[in-house]
Amino acid sequence: MVFKHQHFHETSPEVEAEFPPSATLEGAVSDALASAGGIDASDVAVIASGSEITLSGTVQLETEVARAEEVALSVAGVATVRNGLRFTRPR
Repeated sequence: MVFKHQHFHETSPEVEAEFPPSATLEGAVSDALASAGGIDASDVAVIASGSEITLSGTVQLETEVARAEEVALSVAGVATVRNGLRFTRPR
């Protein structure tokens, strides 16, 4: 058996980015929402496209919708937020 190192057209493979920038930004906004006071972000989805963040999902109080947008805008690298959150009254 002959062992050869991995090559792609005679050059070693390179990993350009382990985590793409959008995933890093999504993670930062999700972490900020999870640790921020005044919002339960357990049902909030965060999607990044460039420096724009889209929030979707539900929160329990109407005030949490604005608070989530405020928190997302406070994260470094976020320029705009598209807020698609809906609120549901607690039972």
